[in-house]
Amino acid sequence: MEWKRRKDDESGSTSRRGSRSHSPLHLSHTHSVRRGDRISEVQRKPIKPYDQNIFKVYCADHTYSTLKLRMDASVEEIITNAAGKLCLGEDLVLCEVKSNGERVVFQENDLCITTGLSINGALFVAPREHLDALTPLPEQEGPGAGTFNKIELLSSRDIAYHLTLYDWELFSCLHEYELIYLVFGRHHFSAITANLDVFLRRFNEIQYWVITEMCLTQPLSKRVQLLRKFIKIAAYCKEFQNLNSFFAIVMGLSNIAVSRFSQTWEKVPNKFKKMFAEFEMSMDPSRNHRSYRLAVAKMQPPIIPFMPLLMKDMTFTHEGNKTHFDGLVNFEKMHMIAQTSRTVRFCKSKPLSIEVTPSMKNAHDVKNYVRNLKVIDNQRVLTQMSHKLEPRRS
Repeated sequence: MEWKRRKDDESGSTSRRGSRSHSPLHLSHTHSVRRGDRISEVQRKPIKPYDQNIFKVYCADHTYSTLKLRMDASVEEIITNAAGKLCLGEDLVLCEVKSNGERVVFQENDLCITTGLSINGALFVAPREHLDALTPLPEQEGPGAGTFNKIELLSSRDIAYHLTLYDWELFSCLHEYELIYLVFGRHHFSAITANLDVFLRRFNEIQYWVITEMCLTQPLSKRVQLLRKFIKIAAYCKEFQNLNSFFAIVMGLSNIAVSRFSQTWEKVPNKFKKMFAEFEMSMDPSRNHRSYRLAVAKMQPPIIPFMPLLMKDMTFTHEGNKTHFDGLVNFEKMHMIAQTSRTVRFCKSKPLSIEVTPSMKNAHDVKNYVRNLKVIDNQRVLTQMSHKLEPRRS
């Protein structure tokens, strides 16, 4: 399952995360952590419409222009600035080219262009008739080698701790109204959803990180160790009530490119297989994700919720119910929308407080690692790599 952003007036755009070298997003955010035995507060400035956004826009020949515009810059403004610097003609369109070659053309009323890109997506501007000539950049393919040796040196708890710390920063920055803007259409409100975009893309990034590392680890014995490691990290995320990363890791391990590693799974100790089976049960979508909802109902904040499910709830509420009946507001629908918004507010109503163990080593290295994950987000490539590592048994 990959979270896909719903475009303002049609289904099917992309996923999220902070930027890559080919489409960087440079925003001024501050991060501070109080000293002491427990982490009590993380500060990060939310992305605002007037924040300066530095990013690259490419041509068909992969030359590019670096633009510096406000976060709420329109599609027309981006095209005009890029065309002036790249000396392009008229009738231009702005397009995202994903790592798998898929192209998504932006509409005039689209906002949050850069934060709404897929993990390895890149922005292109080109004449409409030349769209078919746009191809992914070489760096969009993702890493060519895994980081097994680095992951093995880091404690599972430390990785989960810093994943949670970063997720909490991102989650704390988004406002519950952003869910409404994204589902109802940002152009109706002239509002950005950049903080929600980044948080949702982070879910996809962690999911693909798990798949990427598993598919880039060639020795069977190391793949078994890595699989155990990810299950342990997921367990700690669940303990920290970081349900967003917990589900992302579990879904990464459930991806066909990883789940088909029969030789790898056979060598995993039964203790970990049983633990993972319980994790998958908590993800059971039957009866409207009843298992997950019952578990969350017993939790107290701070909670980092499984955001794609909240987005699904709000989307279904919006699309399955009319906003007006005979010119009158459908208050029942508004109450359901408000309930989802209140859930977001409730989850972050208390500051994050996770005990820092004395054994936590290399904190700076762990922090840098989890905030700069390099992934392959092309499912076809990952599946091919998987079959090469463990060919289908005849």
